[in-house]
Amino acid sequence: MDIQFIAENWHLFAALVVICTLLVVDSLRRSGGSSQVSAVQLPQLINHDGAVVVDVCESAEFDKGHIPAAINIPMGQLKDNLKRLNKYRDRKKPIVLTCQSGTRAGRAAAILRKNEFSNVYTLTGGIAAWEKENLPIER
Repeated sequence: MDIQFIAENWHLFAALVVICTLLVVDSLRRSGGSSQVSAVQLPQLINHDGAVVVDVCESAEFDKGHIPAAINIPMGQLKDNLKRLNKYRDRKKPIVLTCQSGTRAGRAAAILRKNEFSNVYTLTGGIAAWEKENLPIER
């Protein structure tokens, strides 16, 4: 009975496979191939592993609110400012990229990976997720 149903509705199952594949590919593309860390996990990564938070928001967005001690390097200036991050690469400290929603952070992670940064994370959901967890914001 189940095989007959699948055979009669093969197009629906094909569509399901395509949609699932697109969701996985989109998720990987957004993360830039980097690992992701949740807002709840990030304080532990900062405290125990000495993670450095790099906010890739524009300066005006950064001034409205950011994770305490975050470094602001706007996405458009990231390639030109990679030298600022070299000291963290050499120390093998984790670099956690963030932005308002997490999208730009994923693109920034791809840039860092292409430039041989290996310990790169993105904050899942960005600053919005951080604020949702009622974690401290610096203005």
